[in-house]
Amino acid sequence: MDRFQAMQVFVSIVEQGSFTRAAEHLNMPRATVTHTIKQLEIRLGTRLLQRTTRQVSTTPDGDAYYRRTVRLLADLEETESAFSHSSLQPRGKLRLNLQGSMGKNVVIPALPTFSEQYPGIELEIGMGDRFVDLVKEGIDCVLRAGELRDSSMIARQVASMTQITCASRQYLDRFGTPQSLQALANHRAVNYFSSMTGRNLDFEFVVDGQLSYVTMQSTVAVNDADAYVASCEAGYGLVQVPRYHVQAQLASGALCEVLAACRPPPLSVSVLYPHHRQLSPRVRVFVDWIAQLMAQQVW
Repeated sequence: MDRFQAMQVFVSIVEQGSFTRAAEHLNMPRATVTHTIKQLEIRLGTRLLQRTTRQVSTTPDGDAYYRRTVRLLADLEETESAFSHSSLQPRGKLRLNLQGSMGKNVVIPALPTFSEQYPGIELEIGMGDRFVDLVKEGIDCVLRAGELRDSSMIARQVASMTQITCASRQYLDRFGTPQSLQALANHRAVNYFSSMTGRNLDFEFVVDGQLSYVTMQSTVAVNDADAYVASCEAGYGLVQVPRYHVQAQLASGALCEVLAACRPPPLSVSVLYPHHRQLSPRVRVFVDWIAQLMAQQVW
């Protein structure tokens, strides 16, 4: 068995979590799968997998080898597909990472249309707001809102979302509605802290075309978009969010916009992917689809 086939066997074992399921997935005898991994470990001079009676897991070396192997196999497949008819109907696994609230509320509900158009693409979706290393983690592309941290990636802006400052009705009934930025000194907020630095993010306001920053006091700080809104609904104070995220609460009156005359600047939404993925048919069709989806939204 050649090296690329051995890599495919190893990746299948890791992703299936079992020698037996990997053998079934590859339509190979289990003994062949076991022998292949033994020979691979001998050739590399390191143990890649920990075997127990219940599960198979990667060693630290195995985890590093898996991430690199996934990228190598993807690059090989994409190179071949770029010169064949399969580029018209891309196939294979597409690893995505989506910002949590946008993924749940906007992208995933619309994904069936993507899958109908490209039935050969298998989606693997991670969710969250954390910083991800696309190359190290073998992720094809990410959808993120806000300032872009990694200039080494190719970025395409796909939306610009209106942001507002708001608070719950119960909070405003208790503490009053702020009428100016100066009045914020007497108010509290739900702070959002960076998962990278642990620092609370300042509130932002555009006043007469100039951006102003305000540091808010808080009882609660979170690093998750849904928890941010939930804490606001619970009466902990002001938040700044994309308007779409709280549209239902605004309509019901549970949340109310404040300081509408000096809203935060719009929040850009971008899809990012590594340079070595720019020729990937899977990435190209997804980026085009997500750009079209975002253009259809009323932000």
